[in-house]
Amino acid sequence: MRRWNGWGDDTIEFALGEDALGFLAQRIGSGTPFPDAAFDKACAQLRPSRLAPHRLIDTAPAVRLRNALGQSLPDWLRLRYGVIDTAPDGVAYPDSPEQVRELLDYAAEHHVALIPQGGGTSVAGHLTAPGGPRPVLAMNLTRLRNLLSLDTQSQLATFGAGVFGPDLEAQLRAHGYTLGHFPQSFEYSTLGGWVVTRSSGQQSLRYGRIEQMFRGGKVETPAGTLDIPTFPASAAGTDLREVVLGSEGRLGILTEATVRVTPLPEYESFHAVFFPSWDKAEQAVRAVVQAGLSLSMLRLSNPLETVTMLALAGHKTLIGALETWLRLRGCGEGKCMLMIGVSGRKAAAKAALKDALALTRARGGVHIGRHMGDKWKQNRFRNVYLRNAAWQHGYAIDTVETAVDWPRVAGMMQAVEAAATAALGQHGEKVHTYTHLSHLYAQGASVYTTFVYRLAGNFEQDLARWRTLKQAVSQAIVANGGTISHQHGVGSDHAPYLPAEKGELGLSAMQALFRHFDPQQIMNPGKLLPSEAVPS
Repeated sequence: MRRWNGWGDDTIEFALGEDALGFLAQRIGSGTPFPDAAFDKACAQLRPSRLAPHRLIDTAPAVRLRNALGQSLPDWLRLRYGVIDTAPDGVAYPDSPEQVRELLDYAAEHHVALIPQGGGTSVAGHLTAPGGPRPVLAMNLTRLRNLLSLDTQSQLATFGAGVFGPDLEAQLRAHGYTLGHFPQSFEYSTLGGWVVTRSSGQQSLRYGRIEQMFRGGKVETPAGTLDIPTFPASAAGTDLREVVLGSEGRLGILTEATVRVTPLPEYESFHAVFFPSWDKAEQAVRAVVQAGLSLSMLRLSNPLETVTMLALAGHKTLIGALETWLRLRGCGEGKCMLMIGVSGRKAAAKAALKDALALTRARGGVHIGRHMGDKWKQNRFRNVYLRNAAWQHGYAIDTVETAVDWPRVAGMMQAVEAAATAALGQHGEKVHTYTHLSHLYAQGASVYTTFVYRLAGNFEQDLARWRTLKQAVSQAIVANGGTISHQHGVGSDHAPYLPAEKGELGLSAMQALFRHFDPQQIMNPGKLLPSEAVPS
């Protein structure tokens, strides 16, 4: 069963061994475990539903709680401590666009705030119910999950927008195709969620970000149905796909999405390369990505992340032998690990890999083969379970991500890590922070930073620690010229920092667009736009 107060399947555990716990204790101190709130007691906190009865709406407390929050750290704090101060008044599971329309009409008639949901994997506060007297309905779209059509000549597939990643891939692979969109949340996130938050998958270097895959679809808005046809290209004014992309449920409900698909790759492999320093590594990945090689992935870990990954890998003897071997080849303290992925026709993929390895070797790179790459692929959707394991030992894990042009990459990485250290220092705590470049472009790169720190064992204290940390690192991102979100959307957590990126005129244009499609402002109020008054 899906875990109600953490990540993923509740039968899957990611064990932290004694060496890993010792590593964390050495850097930030030993964690102190504490018990989680019980599910039934958390349900008992929910106030009675304020919704008018409807045949499609379930108001049972257990259903409401399981659809109340996402996967951000504040969401976890509320669930783990049992402080459920906001929750929807009911949940609907429409199984057709017609039922979505019926529920939109119901929400408009009864002045109900409506929060669209897919897999509930948001880490930016997209799903939090607004406060105030207005009732709140969560609309869970995961019953809209079928492959509706597959055009093999145009390589286009149309799905119900609530389809989960594994189900989407299974339906395509039965016909010999793939979408190739693999965010870390792949197992529990949905196609519609990817579109409306502008998601980026781990192999976007080959397959593209979701905006390059999304070709058209249908959106049920309070003002009517927006039908976006597919074209290979068009010069006919505003591209309405761009209106939907990144809209985060503010203008309506995406019910169908047509996406570009590709034949399954004949060959795929992942390889690890180590560099003696960050400077050498950054020079190498910039040269590789700007060469335009047909790679599927480049992921570069800074020295602290490299040390952390090796420490958490287990197999102490093997890792020790690897480190000795790397040291003899110039990759000792300060080394960085690059993961290179290739996918496609075997001859072309191997040729691209050969060229990439030549460029890395010329800048001090040491190729160690496929073993670590194979392990990474095997566990790439399991590593997120580390959040559960860390919590059980008294540690919190959170992340931020941004993107900047190449001249700002190193400075951004250093500024975010320094901001986190200073922020937790205000609470008398240390933080273990590390960074990788998760997506690389000819123009620049994403900068993805992870923070591990101790939990206080008290809701208010832990929420205060998170707020101090989040504000400090977000301000560092803005001050260093980065986007406030490269791949996780805006929600409510990132909304205060959006003005630096969009400007006053841009924000007012967004607001006018949402009001055009949603005159009564019933759609996911309080998200995306900063300092917005939520209608009561």
